[in-house]
Amino acid sequence: MAWSFGRRRPTTYLLGEPVDPYPAQAPEVARGHVRRITELGEPVLHAPARTVEEFSTPELARLIDDMFATMEGAEGVGLAAPQVGVDLRVFVYDLTDSRGDRHVGHVVNPVLEIDEDAEPETEDEGCLSLPGAYEPLERPGGATVRGVDQHGGPLQLTASGYLARCFVHEAQHLDGTLYWDHLSPALQADALRQRDEERADVLAGRREVAIELDKTPADYPDAPAGGR
Repeated sequence: MAWSFGRRRPTTYLLGEPVDPYPAQAPEVARGHVRRITELGEPVLHAPARTVEEFSTPELARLIDDMFATMEGAEGVGLAAPQVGVDLRVFVYDLTDSRGDRHVGHVVNPVLEIDEDAEPETEDEGCLSLPGAYEPLERPGGATVRGVDQHGGPLQLTASGYLARCFVHEAQHLDGTLYWDHLSPALQADALRQRDEERADVLAGRREVAIELDKTPADYPDAPAGGR
């Protein structure tokens, strides 16, 4: 006989609220199209994004669906709208934290608040816009994001650990700041070296996953579109 006292069942949180059941693949993925992910050096990644002014529109819904599909196709855990070439303040996320809990959702017009009392954490971090490169980076151990959903409903999401890292990473994308910008020159050079070595394999993998998802893969140029 196996005893299960103390065993905790993982929970899925959709926009911060527990949901049961929830599909293995977010519903937006089935509806969305895979877009090309912009790369380091492309102007849209390095400028502040615009505030979303209109809600409950087909265009905004389509953007969020496409971002989920693109994130899934790239096997990522977070994606900001500038990473699909759209300068709007929107990000999506789908990740499992160290406790085994899954967090899924989107945030429109996020405002980031760092938890100054949380212990900073240093972990290897990457970015879908710098394919194949990972570098150690200290991030706040806790953060809160306030914003709205695609219909204008208010959101407040408080996170720690890996989820906080994701929220900080994606919210900063919308201000034109990449994780790359926090790295020393030596680590930036190493990230570019990794990107140059791994990019072709990473993009081939994205193509394979898109086909497995029954999506049309995105077309990428042979060299990074950002020119770095």
